Amino acid sequence: MKRKCKIFKIVKWILLIVLVLIVSLFIVRAIGKAIYNQTPDGGINESMYIDVNGTKQWINIYGKDIDNPVLLYLHGGPGSATSGIDYAFTRKWADVYTVVTWDQRNCGKSYDAEQNDIVLTRELFMADGKEVTEFILNYLLKDKITILGHSWGSLYGANLVLEYPEYYECFIGTGQLVDDLENEEAFIQEAMLWAEGDSETLELLNQLTPDNVTMEHYAAKNAIMQKYGYDMMVNGSDYNLVATIIFNPNYSIIDWINYLKGDMSVYTDFCVSEEFASFSLTGRINYEVPFYNINGDKDYQTNYKLAQQYFEEVNAPYKQMFIMENMTHGLLESDSEGFSEIVHQIAKTERHRFLECDMNILKVER
Repeated sequence: MKRKCKIFKIVKWILLIVLVLIVSLFIVRAIGKAIYNQTPDGGINESMYIDVNGTKQWINIYGKDIDNPVLLYLHGGPGSATSGIDYAFTRKWADVYTVVTWDQRNCGKSYDAEQNDIVLTRELFMADGKEVTEFILNYLLKDKITILGHSWGSLYGANLVLEYPEYYECFIGTGQLVDDLENEEAFIQEAMLWAEGDSETLELLNQLTPDNVTMEHYAAKNAIMQKYGYDMMVNGSDYNLVATIIFNPNYSIIDWINYLKGDMSVYTDFCVSEEFASFSLTGRINYEVPFYNINGDKDYQTNYKLAQQYFEEVNAPYKQMFIMENMTHGLLESDSEGFSEIVHQIAKTERHRFLECDMNILKVER
């Protein structure tokens, strides 16, 4: 009997400790969320669902000065919404830009199971991008905005800028993807050099099918990158990812559950379709807006060498390339501070270019 009472007391204390820890976590989370939910004086901090092409899609708008130029951040994937963590790095740009983050169609907080049967097309994405851009222009009373796209977002963003240059001030691509087939073929060539005859790597290389990519292809590619130190997060993060998730001001527990339950098969199908291939930038080099690239010198997920070659071919009113040393595809998280410094440099360059343009107009008028 005494032994049972002792066990009961131990279990009781364990449950009490667990309960205290859970309550403490919720209190700390609530405080953290309240801090991140604050609106800067003279700035903006708003989250909302907007009507986009017959669907509800989620955006967040954050900036420290409402009069700053506006930047639309396009996440990668396709379908890899970063709203769970991206406020941690996008807010580092918020003193020079009003930053709009957007969970694209049927992913992240824009996920809707009723869209799982829809066929994703270039026309659909371009219409979505145009409508989101037009909403931002009208809502924030701007004539033009800047696009910053990562990975798939860089490909998507470049297509939007090429198609609708009248809406955009400049384009910033990072982890720049130019052509998916060419990118996968270039990866094989690089990996063969790393392998130097290593049988394990050669076996993985035999699983790569660049002209018909499958989940097995991506799994083998990721395994090779991890083996040779080129995987996306090999450098870790310069901020605490766990704390970022816990204190996320835009996610409730229900949001996280829905995020984990999401069916991404519609995007898996899209990635192997001709519609995805039609976003290729090969031969499409004439931009009517300034063109910036920020790439890591160890990025082989989207081959930085191909991005450099494309950059050299680009015709634009102004262009500039930034190469971040020892950075792979996860440069936004691995060196968010260094990336932010480059974004600030671009904002400064664009401001000076704008002022010079105004001065030249005044000289002509005189």
